[in-house]
Amino acid sequence: MPSTLPPGDPAPADGSLPPEALTGLGSRPFGVYVHVPFCATRCGYCDFNTYTAGELGTSASPESWLEGLRRELDLAAHVLGSPPVADTVFVGGGTPSLLGAEGLTAVLDAVRGSFGLSSAAEVTTEANPESTSPEFFAGILRAGYNRVSLGAQSVAPHVLSILDRKHTPGRPVAAATEARAAGFEHLNLDLIYGTPGERPEDLQASLDAVLDAGVDHVSAYALIVEEGTALARRIRRGELPAPDDDVLAERYEQVDSVLSTSGFRWYEVSNWAASAAARCRHNLGYWRGDDWWGAGPGAHSHVGGVRWWNIKHPAKYTAVLADGKSPAVAREILSEEDIRVERVLLELRLAEGVPLDILDEPGVAEAKAAVGDGLLSQYAFDAGRAVLTDEGRLLADGIVRRLLP
Repeated sequence: MPSTLPPGDPAPADGSLPPEALTGLGSRPFGVYVHVPFCATRCGYCDFNTYTAGELGTSASPESWLEGLRRELDLAAHVLGSPPVADTVFVGGGTPSLLGAEGLTAVLDAVRGSFGLSSAAEVTTEANPESTSPEFFAGILRAGYNRVSLGAQSVAPHVLSILDRKHTPGRPVAAATEARAAGFEHLNLDLIYGTPGERPEDLQASLDAVLDAGVDHVSAYALIVEEGTALARRIRRGELPAPDDDVLAERYEQVDSVLSTSGFRWYEVSNWAASAAARCRHNLGYWRGDDWWGAGPGAHSHVGGVRWWNIKHPAKYTAVLADGKSPAVAREILSEEDIRVERVLLELRLAEGVPLDILDEPGVAEAKAAVGDGLLSQYAFDAGRAVLTDEGRLLADGIVRRLLP
């Protein structure tokens, strides 16, 4: 089932933001996220806000969603007053490639019409390898996309089967090859490690395939069993074992070792890039607390310390916008302490870490203790920053809790 939205305060029907949230707008990097809620099938591990055609019936379609998206982007430009030019655009889902090159062109045209794009904008779309082709990649490159993120997860057939992934094991590499041939310089492949039944040699084969694909970015995530998913139900019934924390740590070390040896460097706990230019600037904006407008059903936004999120269902989303109202269902205004806590939580995951001066006195003491435990870098600590060591990356969440006593 689609994910659950968090609680929050009521959002204004007109989408307006407090004046203080607009202070400094444009002086910070600004991104646009577009959520495409459509999938051909539902993967067993996925709890994202996605819908198959059978689940939606006639209540919503890509065409009605696109009309709603245009309305929301126009609303965004009005709410922001003098809207900043987008530095990054990320079209995610769901399965954006189901829209085809023509549909994704229309999406980017809508973003351009409401915000414009900076001359060096990073423009990414996610894609399922099975719904791509050489013609698809050529079409979205002409439209202005310059980065593609392909979902591979694994090349082991039995792992893909457990995850309910429908693509053939070799298709992600073939799709990456087609994208490079079309002219894409920046390509990401996603992997999931720790699936029940995955062996070290299965993960090694997936890593070998990723490297053979010639991509310049890899995202690798530990399998998380989300409540309400088909995978969670299978584990609860005893059909599959739950992921083992020790095994997940071993798999992470395997991923990092193989990628590091091959010239990739981690810049966020779950992301490796072959160069600074290959890093995903849009996602860095999330981790650094920049401004972004999230458009689409269930999308989240953040501008100037105000965070809000949209109605989940595509039919309700488009209906509210057709009525001239904001699709935001709730929001929260972050206090200075909220922002500080989130900076620690998110920025510690980055290779540059967090400055020690945002920690309180007990937090600095804990950071010093973590240095002694080998979890934070002594060199970085002496330079005034808390930076995870290789061992610390395995325990990042626990270290955050230590720094926020």
